[in-house]
Amino acid sequence: MANHISRVHGTRRSLVAVVAVSCLLMSGCATGSNESPSTEGPTPASATPGVTRSVAPEGQLPAETQTQLMGALETVMQEYGVPGAVAGVWIPGEGTWTAAAGVAEIDGDVPVSTEMTWPIRSITKSYTVTMLLQLADEGKLSLDDPIDQYVEGVTNGDEITLLQLANMSSGNGDYVNQVFIDDFAADQTKVYTLDELNSFAVDLPEQFAPGSKYIYTNANTNLIGAVIEKVTEKPYADALNERILEPLGQTGTTYITDAADWAEPHPVGYIVGEDGPMAQTETPSILGAAGALFSTLDDGRVWAETLGTGALLEPETQKLRQIGHPIPTPPYDRYAVGMGETNGWLGHNGEGLGFTAATFHNPTTGASIVVYMNESNNPDAHPADQAFRALAAVLEQG
Repeated sequence: MANHISRVHGTRRSLVAVVAVSCLLMSGCATGSNESPSTEGPTPASATPGVTRSVAPEGQLPAETQTQLMGALETVMQEYGVPGAVAGVWIPGEGTWTAAAGVAEIDGDVPVSTEMTWPIRSITKSYTVTMLLQLADEGKLSLDDPIDQYVEGVTNGDEITLLQLANMSSGNGDYVNQVFIDDFAADQTKVYTLDELNSFAVDLPEQFAPGSKYIYTNANTNLIGAVIEKVTEKPYADALNERILEPLGQTGTTYITDAADWAEPHPVGYIVGEDGPMAQTETPSILGAAGALFSTLDDGRVWAETLGTGALLEPETQKLRQIGHPIPTPPYDRYAVGMGETNGWLGHNGEGLGFTAATFHNPTTGASIVVYMNESNNPDAHPADQAFRALAAVLEQG
């Protein structure tokens, strides 16, 4: 399917990278809801009980179901011109379906593998907010704490609460401004630290009064990353490993800020351009705690179930986490506390710099769906989200 698609090289690729970065970081913060958020929640509970890695359902899903799932995935890929994808569906008591389709790199005609590691972009937010909620469960912070208790210089920092950062109702300015874009354009190989990213988000004019609207931004989550570092007295990556990755056995999931650390072979990301897909240079550090995680398909399964069931949190905290609100972008029915809800499925999407991802769990049926694709910036849709919806529709049809 993707062999006929041309790839763009040279200086144009560098220019496109700057534009893509701007679009990536700004796409989630252009619109908002005027619905006032709820700030009520439980008193922080005791330490979260330990968990272990969940086991995939035994056996394969029925052949007819597998055929329908593969057809749904291929239809979405063809409709949006996606070069390559991996996807999985897991249903307790019924079985498993995993698939790889298309190519990881157009020029080399490298096939996609289910064992590859993929950037999961904003799904990272769900990990970061989970750590925040864990710390609240342990009484090490309160979700009502103002951000200026942890990070200095944030406009309205004495009013913006940690919960408002997590549910995207802070009103804080985003770090995607001309100063940041110019800084990135000057050296696209620069590896940003979390503190450096947050330095672009302080002393900015408010977008709206805290708690009065919802606007989705990476800056909100990166500030939470700084809170985690301060409270745990550990670098973000170390806290992530200790609190989530190691307990869940997610050996294929890594916080990567330098693309040189991304293990080969791996897919190449493409954005949609006028002349076809344009290959992107991977620069994960610009996303920080909001989007620099890389993962595998099976680790995605584990995270979908963990996120959807609240296995790492106290029950009352998971209930709080599901208090959501309509938000035009990204494509959820409701966005809650570091987690989205679509047609009863709980999870998170990710998009940018040539990749889209979707990781969802249905708490009613116990099913999980994960999709990773190497295309982003499609003006018509979020390809991985469309694939998730198509796969979910197959399951609903029985």
